[in-house]
Amino acid sequence: MKITRLEDCPKSAVQMAGAQGASRQVPIGKADGAPNFSIRVFTLEPGGNTPHHVHASEHLNYILEGTGEVMEGEIPRPVRAGDFVLVTPHEKHQYRNTGDKPLIFMCMVPSAYE
Repeated sequence: MKITRLEDCPKSAVQMAGAQGASRQVPIGKADGAPNFSIRVFTLEPGGNTPHHVHASEHLNYILEGTGEVMEGEIPRPVRAGDFVLVTPHEKHQYRNTGDKPLIFMCMVPSAYE
């Protein structure tokens, strides 16, 4: 069993092409012995974004803080704290912070995608 707090997890910049003002933390993942799923937490600074990309697995997301939008392909969809988002396999998507405070969201993925 592992119990941790987000503030105790190291934060690293997202290095994927197209990312701006984005960092991530992994409170629970492969390194902890999680065989199937990992939890990542992304922080997007105001004006920041993740890459506009696709992948083979679904992502289950929960908006913890802030406001922004998720690009569903080329269509912006507003999100705010308390929203859940399902990104299906091969669905082009991007998170954008359109607010004036950090946009923070959890992203649950198969551990192979951590």
